[in-house]
Amino acid sequence: MLEKFFSRKVDYEIIPMEVAHCRAASAIHGERFLRGWSDGEFHDLLGQDTVGGFVAFHSGLSPRDGVTGFVLSRTAAGEAEILSIGVTPRVARQGLGWRLMRAALADIVARDATTVFLEVDETNTAARALYAKLGFAKVAERPAYYAGPDGKKTAAHVMRLDLTAPRKPRSGKP
Repeated sequence: MLEKFFSRKVDYEIIPMEVAHCRAASAIHGERFLRGWSDGEFHDLLGQDTVGGFVAFHSGLSPRDGVTGFVLSRTAAGEAEILSIGVTPRVARQGLGWRLMRAALADIVARDATTVFLEVDETNTAARALYAKLGFAKVAERPAYYAGPDGKKTAAHVMRLDLTAPRKPRSGKP
């Protein structure tokens, strides 16, 4: 129990995702999802003008060698979608998903989107709690959308977050 007081939390840096990060993101995706995306799928997504992402890595390590998390989003016509997010299991529940989502949401706002959607497995309570903490609300459900390793089907919760556009000052007033 005392180790909580004496252990130093690892610091992370979050930077825009590049093609060089695709292999690491693919490995993390494979750890977290039943059907992981290949590095080619990540590469193809990053090649689209509407897709952006971020990676997290341990401070002091190379972004290529120390990637511990990623997030990808797509923005078009004022709306955005979180395509995928994942952190390595060894750093789960350390706030890295929160930091990645905050980076993605800031980027989405910069891309002039005002609404963000995502889908999450109904059984993924940690992710659902994170999204709720960020302000997402369930707006729909897709029954029997995901299949588990045992073949059991679970629903996808469709969640939405309405972002407020930054206020522009009135002319003549600061």
